[in-house]
Formats: sequence, structure tokens, C-alpha cells
Amino acid sequence: MADIKALITTVVTPLVQYPDDIKVDFKETTRYLEYNLTVNPEDIGRVIGRQGRVASAIRTIVYSCLLYTS
Repeated sequence: MADIKALITTVVTPLVQYPDDIKVDFKETTRYLEYNLTVNPEDIGRVIGRQGRVASAIRTIVYSCLLYTS
């Protein structure tokens, strides 16, 4: 799952002012895979985007990569 973590980091890094504060945690259960992204509080708005469009685009990229690799 390190590849997905790297993908998320690669997508988010150009969006934020504090790339050193990016942290991606992974949790796997029997029902789903959960990736938690943590960024500097000043960068939260940039990662979420207007009406959640950037966050939604990041989810779409990650979901498509997960489906493609499965």
C-alpha cells in the first residue's frame, strides 16, 4: 500500500505550502481500506478546495488506481 501513499503524497504536495507536514496513514479492515491525510492547518482549505472539488478529485484518482491494480 506504499504506492497509494506515495500517490496521495505526490498529488497533494504541489497544493500545499508546508509539504513537510503531509502525513498519510493507512488502516485496513475486513470491509474497506482507509487512508487518512493530515496536512498543516493552513493547508486544509487548499486540499479540500471549493465545495470539496479538490478532495473529490483526489478520491477519484485513488479509487481508480485501486480498481486498476485489483
